[in-house]
Amino acid sequence: MKSLEELKAIRERMQNQVNLRESGGQTATRVVVGMATCGIASGARPVLTALSNLVQEKGLTGKVTVTQTGCIGLCQYEPIVEVMEPGKEKITYIKMTPEKAAEIVERHLIGGHPVEKYTLNSADVK
Repeated sequence: MKSLEELKAIRERMQNQVNLRESGGQTATRVVVGMATCGIASGARPVLTALSNLVQEKGLTGKVTVTQTGCIGLCQYEPIVEVMEPGKEKITYIKMTPEKAAEIVERHLIGGHPVEKYTLNSADVK
């Protein structure tokens, strides 16, 4: 680091990457990644990193918060990502990868269309 301004920029970038608390009522879409030991062992950390980076890169930080949680209770489907949009039903994505996470950002978070083939209710998740 060379200056106080550079330190402030790094701080702001990191705060936007993973917002661990939401303030007030839910006005932003929450993306929650299961990060218990089963999730981490299944590859949740690269999924969380990909989601955090993509939300920041796409300029969604004011509209989407990426957080982590402990056990979601569906270990056989890890890594799990839940998308909670205000006024809508929660969407649970299972067996996630960083590549699938990128598709979720583009199609669901930006385009507004859940990617059914990766959801818990989908019979053909691979």
